[in-house]
Amino acid sequence: MQLFLLSGLSGSGKSVALKALEDSGFYCVDNLPAELLISLIEHLLPAGYSNIAVSIDVRSANSVQRLPELMLQLMQKDLAVHLLFLDARNDTLVKRFSETRRLHPLNDVQNSGGLTLIECVQYERELLAKISDIGHHIDTTELNANALRAWIKQFIKVDRAHLTLLFESFGFKHGIPLDADLVFDARCLPNPHYNPVLRPLTGNDTAVIEFLENTPAAQDMLGDIRNFIERWLPCFVADNRSYLTVAIGCTGGQHRSVYLAEKLAQHFAQQQQVLVRHRELIQ
Repeated sequence: MQLFLLSGLSGSGKSVALKALEDSGFYCVDNLPAELLISLIEHLLPAGYSNIAVSIDVRSANSVQRLPELMLQLMQKDLAVHLLFLDARNDTLVKRFSETRRLHPLNDVQNSGGLTLIECVQYERELLAKISDIGHHIDTTELNANALRAWIKQFIKVDRAHLTLLFESFGFKHGIPLDADLVFDARCLPNPHYNPVLRPLTGNDTAVIEFLENTPAAQDMLGDIRNFIERWLPCFVADNRSYLTVAIGCTGGQHRSVYLAEKLAQHFAQQQQVLVRHRELIQ
């Protein structure tokens, strides 16, 4: 049996993610109090359920902080347990709640002392701090629902017995991804944006690829990043990581970062399990 635990900040897209898991054949339970997790699994195991997804977050109050302890108990029963944590920048979360006119789960005057929306978001982040560090992190700040569904389906297909290298391109003008473990800055490289012919293209297009392959600085940076990852990757593997997210950024996330992410993915795919994401190319 595979158990996927879904948690994260309110407004980060957990409902979309859980629906994507359900569409992929998982038996899904939403808003489960954390203290009932062990009982639920013990009930479902004899019934023959092979893929289960459970959403646990601050709606179950302070019991959500027991999640790391409960995960350890389940792992000791030889169950494959994976935590997926969704996150987004505070301003994005506030905007989503404001647009939908929904109340934040912590916005209970009697229990929270009348916290404002931004205070609720900040308090929730504090409550979930220990959980966010033990799962696979997805930053949904710049993601639409279709992209998030695609990333969730991509996530459940990888072999979690081995470390997965995830190369993510992004644009600094839209912010650094919250899910990045390593961040490299490609803004110092010549920018194809200033070439009118290359401007509407991306780092996946032949003309941009040829431009950067003929740029010595781009090749030097590609080699340096590749060598850095090769040097330190064994340490991350030894640390029992399931994912290592390497984020490559340029100004707009269209050309240089996309090219570097693709080239690095092609190189490491020969020896590792690799995923590629281009945050700013999402439609």
